[in-house]
Amino acid sequence: MITISEIRKEKAVKKVRSGLKFGFLGLVIFLLYFPILIIIIQSFNSNGQGTDFGGFTLKWYKEMFQDEKLMNAVLVTISISLISTCIATTLGTLFAIGIHSLSSKNRKKMILLNNVPVLNAEVVTGVSLFFIFKTFGILIGNEYILGYFTLLIAHIFFSIPYVVLSVLPKLNELDKNIFDAALDLGCTPASALRKVIIPSIATGILTGAMLAFTMSFDDFVISYMTAGEEIKNFSMWIYANIKLSGRSLVWPKGYAYNSIITIITLLVLVVYNVIVSNKNKNKEKGKAIRVWKNILHLLVFF
Repeated sequence: MITISEIRKEKAVKKVRSGLKFGFLGLVIFLLYFPILIIIIQSFNSNGQGTDFGGFTLKWYKEMFQDEKLMNAVLVTISISLISTCIATTLGTLFAIGIHSLSSKNRKKMILLNNVPVLNAEVVTGVSLFFIFKTFGILIGNEYILGYFTLLIAHIFFSIPYVVLSVLPKLNELDKNIFDAALDLGCTPASALRKVIIPSIATGILTGAMLAFTMSFDDFVISYMTAGEEIKNFSMWIYANIKLSGRSLVWPKGYAYNSIITIITLLVLVVYNVIVSNKNKNKEKGKAIRVWKNILHLLVFF
């Protein structure tokens, strides 16, 4: 027989466990989002030093858009991220399909080679690419080769492995005979790839593209090594201006930029979740309608 005291002890233990879980979750959320909240608050702080709150203002947003060098850095950041993501996603998807088609032994070797840039330190990758670009520049007689295109090539290079790692698991989930079945049904290899394989691994491709964009958008070390002196993305702009003018003139506009990026990201996530939830609701409604139709058909039959 279970006594009342034992039941109370179990309830007390469950409450303590639940409290610890929610406490730990709250701590993690606090550590993740508190710095973002501070950045947003500081973007509206009239005190540029950020030591105390001097009042609400929008002047940092105005100055951000009026700063030509900052806007150029933002445009470089966005354009490099978008272009490198598109190219890296295309090449990474094709590489993943090629790796998947290899024998098991060769596939493991290629996956190992693909993982080296991911596991390698960014500074090593950046220095390696720097020497490659400089050597190529000397061979073609252009010592000042570093610029926008070398930065773009570097971002494509380090983004491709992340796309491959995102696409390969989806390829492993496919039926091994799906490509041959598409060919038997009259598809050419190119159309089978476009109409059958790509739609089946679309979620993996999207995940790889988002990961590649994030890695490119936030990169500093490799960008600093491969962009030269004339081209700067946002992280390089912050680094250069801190050395020249100090914190007081840089951080407020940087806070404003980061706040805009954060708000846009949150809006994208909210819109995406709303679309997904609406699709799920429509599917549930469609199932319910089909169930009622089947019931009506049975009633009519009987």
